[in-house]
Amino acid sequence: MAKVFDSIDEGLRGWIAEQPMWFVATAPLGAEGHVNVSPRGHDSFSVLGPHRVAWVDYTGSGVETIAHLRENGRVCLMFLSFEARPRIVRLHGNGRVFVPGDTEFDEVVALHPAHPSTRAVITVDVTRISDSCGWGVPVMEMSGERDLLRLQAEKKGEDGMERYRAEKNTHSIDGLPGLPGLPGPPGLPQ
Repeated sequence: MAKVFDSIDEGLRGWIAEQPMWFVATAPLGAEGHVNVSPRGHDSFSVLGPHRVAWVDYTGSGVETIAHLRENGRVCLMFLSFEARPRIVRLHGNGRVFVPGDTEFDEVVALHPAHPSTRAVITVDVTRISDSCGWGVPVMEMSGERDLLRLQAEKKGEDGMERYRAEKNTHSIDGLPGLPGLPGPPGLPQ
């Protein structure tokens, strides 16, 4: 049932675009570090080419994905269908982090609706594309997107979001550097 693809073709690109939720998995190099899996949604994902994808990364309470990618670049994205036809698609590759002022940041952000919680853009050079059956995934219906990220960011305002990122997004739970350019706690690498 599983298939490995040479590239993200138009059919696969369309299927990915239909999925309202997907997951990002990363890990630090050290065996004692924590593996991270993060759910994603909203209109934040773009297929940039047959072997390149990107997403707009919103401010969160942690910064594991960014920290892991800055350390080693390894990433796996997983899309799955919750509709009647089961399917799972995984994109393995090497990811990079871009922040405001970087050309790649501006290019990807321009492809999506403006969001006050935007903190970075992640691009992935995809090295392996595969699917599998998805028979174990339950059938569910989407009732809508949550707007809590937007509401929280609007309530905090731009200055409040900068303070929040400086407090929560400077380092991963394992002490790896998070968002570039933020001051971190003394004694930890920047």
